[in-house]
Amino acid sequence: MLKYSLRRLLIGAGMLLALSMLIFVMLRLTPGDPIDAYIDPNVPMSPSDLAELRATLGLDRPLPLQYLAWLQQALTGNLGYSIQRPDQAVLNLVFSRIGPTVLLMGTAIVLAIIAGIATGIISAVRRNSLADVSFSVLAVTGISSPPFLSGLVGLYLFSVYFNWMPSGGMLTPGREFSLLDLIHHLILPASLLALAQTALIMRYMRGSMLEVLNQDYVRTARAKGVAEFWVITKHALRNALLPVITLIGSTIGLAIGGAIFIESVFNWPGMGLLMVTAVENRDYPVIMGSTLVIGACVITVNLLTDLAYAVVDPRIEVG
Repeated sequence: MLKYSLRRLLIGAGMLLALSMLIFVMLRLTPGDPIDAYIDPNVPMSPSDLAELRATLGLDRPLPLQYLAWLQQALTGNLGYSIQRPDQAVLNLVFSRIGPTVLLMGTAIVLAIIAGIATGIISAVRRNSLADVSFSVLAVTGISSPPFLSGLVGLYLFSVYFNWMPSGGMLTPGREFSLLDLIHHLILPASLLALAQTALIMRYMRGSMLEVLNQDYVRTARAKGVAEFWVITKHALRNALLPVITLIGSTIGLAIGGAIFIESVFNWPGMGLLMVTAVENRDYPVIMGSTLVIGACVITVNLLTDLAYAVVDPRIEVG
């Protein structure tokens, strides 16, 4: 297990390095000059002043040297300072936004796991029934709905038309902190974020459970008179969960992509809203720093998923 973990860590470190290189190069290839983000268009600057600022920021050096200089600072924990807020260190800015995003994504993933597994089991056990058809239609709808569409539709229906849920924010402005108020603001964005993940987990769980229910050991358990509840939960569920565990790990990346849109629609003060604002303002240090932190989180989750899969399925060789 130790060798397997170290091997996965090395692979993850390589992926993170490649990701940082890709983002750095793509940002430099975007239209415009990076120096434009550092100057005030209302303040005239002479060519010599621009050259001095470019040299101070290290933008006069070749692109590989710029990347190596940034990587050296990043390895020490220094991700630079925000262009829009020069007094804010990028690392502190990112860490201040991780909490709301983790709360939103964590709630969405828990909801997706519970709802997806439960509906997948029901659909498999009651194959071709009204419940199976209904859940399948909802799953196809959820998979086909991009986060920005489901977010806008959900915002209009539940916040504007029915006025059941708050239209944005994490807490009610001007009101003292209340757990119920936080939950009230969390329900709608978390549910919409969980929609696509629930549909995916449900489809995988249904197919995996149908395959397991046709195995000989399940039929043997039923022939011995074991109650159907224990046949499902004790004999079939564990093996049916194996492919779903891998899927749950991969949905973290999908949840991050969806969180960017959901946080923007509901003005949720997390990493997604931070990245959108940074892209709009061409705040390169914030874009690089937040992307690096998110990439590290995704790689860590994938590593934990691989380890969990190996623990659940002892047939996997991890030596």
